Amino acid sequence: MLNKSIFKEIKIYILMTIGMFLYCFSWTAFLIPKGIAGGGVTGLATIVYYASGIQVYYTYFGINLVLFVLGSLILGRGFGFKTIYCIVLATLLLKLLPMIPWVSDIPDKLINAVLGGTLSGVGISMIFMNGGSSGGTDIIAIIIAKYKETSPGRVFLFCDLIIIGSIIFLPGKGLQDVIYGYIQMVSFSYILDMILTGNKQSVQILVFSSKFEEIANLLTFEMHRGVTALNSVGWYSQKDGKVLIIVARKNQLQEITRSIKEVDANAFISVSQAMSVYGKGFDQIKTGVKEEWKKALKKSS
Repeated sequence: MLNKSIFKEIKIYILMTIGMFLYCFSWTAFLIPKGIAGGGVTGLATIVYYASGIQVYYTYFGINLVLFVLGSLILGRGFGFKTIYCIVLATLLLKLLPMIPWVSDIPDKLINAVLGGTLSGVGISMIFMNGGSSGGTDIIAIIIAKYKETSPGRVFLFCDLIIIGSIIFLPGKGLQDVIYGYIQMVSFSYILDMILTGNKQSVQILVFSSKFEEIANLLTFEMHRGVTALNSVGWYSQKDGKVLIIVARKNQLQEITRSIKEVDANAFISVSQAMSVYGKGFDQIKTGVKEEWKKALKKSS
């Protein structure tokens, strides 16, 4: 059991290392050499580099160190070894990766912004899924939440908008550079959301068919899906029937609809996106982000 636990921890740190490598490589190969500044502390460090020539890894580590100390003083607690590991690893990678003699040879800055945002999104997703954090704006969000009731997502967005927008004040930079930065931010956010929440997206399926009993039995006993049948009346035919309601994960939709069509090729199927689904086999009800943050902050006070 102990060996299995150790192996699991090693696997987690290997995945976080790969994720941080992808994140830093996206900056050193696609973004920094092309004059593109994204969001977060890395984006801020990149802007400092464009303005003063100070290497990105110096500013990145310095800002994170200040935020780490400030957060510990204000909140009265640490941020976990994984966060420290990721910050130190990112600093080393931002220093060592530019030594690799390869950067993107794509001349179009738009493509580089999309590729950089996509690759960094994949990397950070791997870190988040293994319980890690890159620090930076995460710490800022927690500090602000101690004094002002706000969601972390709003803090992240506000910080990124200011950081990317500030590049317009640098000599030789303009509105076009700001737009490229926002494109990187959108690409990063989209990939992050798709990876972290894509598999959890749910759909609600309504099935209208005269063979509702056969379809319900197939879905229940062969596919092991929960089915709810509601009484219905076809207003044109004035015939009584049943409307079947099925809630499933989005990646199960194709299999379910194909099975329904095999029973009744003329079945009418309506599919809608389910914003949140709570219950057995799906998500569990949790308190809001603000309430959770309040509890965490009270414990740290």
